[in-house]
Formats: sequence, C-alpha cells, structure tokens
Amino acid sequence: MIKIFYGDDRIRAKQEITKFLGADYEILDGPDIDACDLPSIFLGASLFSESRNILIRDFTVNKAAYDSLENYLSTPHNIILFETKLDKRSAAYKSLKDKLEFKEFKLPETTDFRVVFDIYHTAKKDGRKAIKMLEQIKPNEDPIKFTGLLVSQAIKDFAIHQGTKEKSILRSLSKLDIDMKTTKVEPWLLVEAFLLTLA
Repeated sequence: MIKIFYGDDRIRAKQEITKFLGADYEILDGPDIDACDLPSIFLGASLFSESRNILIRDFTVNKAAYDSLENYLSTPHNIILFETKLDKRSAAYKSLKDKLEFKEFKLPETTDFRVVFDIYHTAKKDGRKAIKMLEQIKPNEDPIKFTGLLVSQAIKDFAIHQGTKEKSILRSLSKLDIDMKTTKVEPWLLVEAFLLTLA
C-alpha cells in the first residue's frame, strides 16, 4: 500500500508515519532514485521479509520516477511518500488522486519570532529555563522551523561578535540540523539537548 503525506508539520506527519510503518523502516531520498530502481524498491523483497516498510522523502520532485508510480500501485510493501510540497496541477497527481490516500499536515501560522529569540538568549544563560519556555510553544511549533529561527539569530550574533562561543554555537546548530534530518530521534529532544549545551 502506498500513501502520500505532504506539508510542513513534520511532527504530526512523523507520528502518522510511525503509526503506519512502525518504528523500524527504510528511508530513501526521492531525488536520488533512478526510474530503473523502481521495480526493486516497490516490488523487490528483502532477505528477511517479503513485505517492507519504506519512507521515501521528496519523491515527487523526481518527475521520471513520479510519472511511473502508477505502475507500482499493487506493491506488497507499506510505502509512504513524504513531500514537503506537492504540485496538485501535475498530470501524475491528477492521475493518482483517486487511487491513493493523500494526507496534508499543515502547521498553524503562529510562530512568534520574539518568543523563539527569547528562548535562544535565555538558553545562553540557563538551558533548563529555556526548555521550560519551549514547553509552552512546542504544541504549535515545528522543530525544523524553530531550528531555522535559531540559526538566523546565531548568524546575527556572529555578525556582531565573531568570538569562539559564537563559532561553537554555529557548529552545534549545523550538527543539530544534520541530526534532525538523518536520525530517527524525536526532533524536540535534539533541540532540547542543544539548548542545554548553550549556557
């Protein structure tokens, strides 16, 4: 079965992905997939099981692969395509919209930049207090977006004073960004761990 999730609320999307695929699944990057890889991904069995659980990120930007998706709707695997953006004008979407489940995960437009910057500056003095402040806004925030705002503030700080601490914070934020995109650890846990290291 194939499902297509899209939108910028990664937290809710990840919860649904885990509910459908379980905690252990393969992760593939759609832009790196060649059309000739599709039979092995969608129809090929693994050594340990005939049914696989697969998450493919940003598959629809790979036009050649996306246009061929209709050939693999009978896959025996559980597959989720997770898209940051989805073009509903494309011929592939129009062809698939009645054949697959499409589900949008949209963030509410509530980000208060000042609150995020306050958390960042508080963390530089008291990480535990910053985490308590974070708890208040977490339900309505996306950790990826939140981290992006931290990066923008850290870059501003670095422009004002290019000291050792500012460089160290930028390196830590770079690592945080990579970890959020490549590990299966809950993103907010990674953010909290980062905030605790700032003081």
